[in-house]
Amino acid sequence: MRDHWTLDTIAWEEFDRSKLDPNLVKLMKAASLVEYNATDYVEYLRKVFHNQPQVMAILDRWGAEEVQHGAALGRWAELADPTFNFKDSFARFRKAYHPPHFENADGSVRGSRIGELIARCVVECGTSSGYTAIRDAAEEPVLKQIAGLVAADEFAHYRLFLDLMDTQAEAKPGFWRRLWIAKTRVAESEDDELATAYYCANVPAHREHEIKYDRDACNLAYQSSMFRHYRRRHVERAVAMIGKAIGLHPESNFIKLGGRAVWEFVRFRVWRFGPVRELKVA
Repeated sequence: MRDHWTLDTIAWEEFDRSKLDPNLVKLMKAASLVEYNATDYVEYLRKVFHNQPQVMAILDRWGAEEVQHGAALGRWAELADPTFNFKDSFARFRKAYHPPHFENADGSVRGSRIGELIARCVVECGTSSGYTAIRDAAEEPVLKQIAGLVAADEFAHYRLFLDLMDTQAEAKPGFWRRLWIAKTRVAESEDDELATAYYCANVPAHREHEIKYDRDACNLAYQSSMFRHYRRRHVERAVAMIGKAIGLHPESNFIKLGGRAVWEFVRFRVWRFGPVRELKVA
């Protein structure tokens, strides 16, 4: 079992306020809340894999590492923005966002355990590529270090869920079903989770009456900032990883064409977004 970094691993003393990017600060404040909320996902997955004790220990370790990501990003965000209170923002996020399947899961919402693992691989692809993009874009040295550590963890988590697929006794869903699961999980990136996190992280409680929660506006603010940090290598790597999770060779022509197409889509979205969008006062 690999040794894992701790908060003491991070060179906090090298924090350099002069190298902050205000848009990255907003993104990382939101990311800290999502990462720190991993315990809900652990409990949901424990229900899905309820009779596989060997998986339980893996899920607990995964969840602990995700929570640590949130703690590290939250501590950095409080340094970057002294008005940001990580604890209070997280409490607001927990109150505002709680998907129904976390409460009543009697099996995977993906239809099978392998379907759930494919969905988890998709999430880890997105976070691994996203934090790699942040690491490459950041000039502030502490954020660069944290993003690099988190990106490496997320790639390890992707491999973890990929390997768990081979331990399942059930038959794999057909290819088109696997592709559909991956596609729908990607689409869920525009649901309430990131939008709510962005809102709770960047709109103080005392301004909620001025700036009302609007999922579309919050997603637009998040994406118009995040998308501009991606480079072609980040996008193509993520597509290759997703392709492998659904059973395609990452070097196949289909995946290469898909990677190019997604990169062009990202470029188009950045052009279409224009300047980074701000949340508006009501």
